[in-house]
Amino acid sequence: MVLSDRDIRLYLKSGAIKVVPPPDLDKQLGACTLDMRLGNVFKLFEHSKYPILDLKSEVSIDDIMKSIEVTDNECFILQPGEFALAMTKESLELPDNLVGRIDGRSSLGRLGLIIHGTASTFEPGWSGNPTLELSNIGRMPIALYPGMRICSFTFEMLSSTAEVPYRIKVRAKYMNQAEPLPSKITDDDLI
Repeated sequence: MVLSDRDIRLYLKSGAIKVVPPPDLDKQLGACTLDMRLGNVFKLFEHSKYPILDLKSEVSIDDIMKSIEVTDNECFILQPGEFALAMTKESLELPDNLVGRIDGRSSLGRLGLIIHGTASTFEPGWSGNPTLELSNIGRMPIALYPGMRICSFTFEMLSSTAEVPYRIKVRAKYMNQAEPLPSKITDDDLI
């Protein structure tokens, strides 16, 4: 069951869903969604220095990315075909009985902006600033501004409370992130 605007308000008011800073519900709350805003930090692959992403390499994925921070008055230009990690200004904390799902906003998708490649699910018990996987699949560069509404969250009730919520998982690789974290796939057993 997807939470309605009425239920999202109740969950926020009771503290069951925590969003910091508190959202402006007049602007950020839809019929069954909560919009979140773009943060100031972006991470990009330094593709001219490293010609390949080798998951068995000794080079850390974090080492082949550069961080760019823009002020609230500046824009970040996402070039056609480019990929960048970013995050929301808001942090999110989910209870053990709700799953969060992130989606792009239709108005931005119609410009060619994709905000997540595959990672749309935020498990029950997850906490941190959601990372965005930004891609420009259009033909024109897109100027992105910190503070703009960039994505929408929906929240779904589980059939029962999770036995092992994300916050107590042994491999909770992306818990409490406060900056766009690169892939930690090399922490997995690849073979």
